[in-house]
Amino acid sequence: MDYKYTSRSDMDTMELAENIESEKFPGMVICLDGELGSGKTVFVKGFAKSLGITENITSPTFNIVKEYDSGEMKLNHMDVYRLEETDSSIALNDYFNSDSVTIIEWAELIKDKLPEERLEIHFKLIDENTRVLILKAYGQKYEDLVNFVL
Repeated sequence: MDYKYTSRSDMDTMELAENIESEKFPGMVICLDGELGSGKTVFVKGFAKSLGITENITSPTFNIVKEYDSGEMKLNHMDVYRLEETDSSIALNDYFNSDSVTIIEWAELIKDKLPEERLEIHFKLIDENTRVLILKAYGQKYEDLVNFVL
């Protein structure tokens, strides 16, 4: 089932991320998709802030993965936009099966490598400030999470 959330500002997007963070659990995987500038990294900033991470959050475009472990739970922030289809240097399953939270930008590019259970959020740019976020839960714990948060 798809759920729709309208964000009218970066603060709205960060607030949604903070609400989702409040329901976090070990091994959580959040997949973010949407065009450039649609708010994916803003979402990660809000999530990280709620975890208590004080480091500057930027998209890990050239690093592929940035790991933040200064908060109450470790956060793995991935940007797979530049990941080659044949690149096996990143042990994705190690991240997915860890006690941390993994958030992936451009996740549709590795759809066949994603875990069965996950939360997908598609960001649709409406205008300068407005985005429509479509949330799709895969698995009961993600379904419960979305129902609680929205």
